[in-house]
Amino acid sequence: MKKISAIALAALLMISLTSCGYQGFYRYPCQNPDNWNNVECNPPVCEANGTCTKDLFGTGVITTTETGTNNG
Repeated sequence: MKKISAIALAALLMISLTSCGYQGFYRYPCQNPDNWNNVECNPPVCEANGTCTKDLFGTGVITTTETGTNNG
């Protein structure tokens, strides 16, 4: 009886953990390339909370915004 309940519990845990997979969302709005031109993703606004692209991605991703300023 204990083996059956242990197997059922393991199966239930495996099913519940597989539902925690990737859903296509970004943790921070500034990680989404569509938002890189928003005011909240460009300095000096993003420097206060550390959500600039240079903070989220490192120095590898630097693009130029529509206004001609570097984003990151």
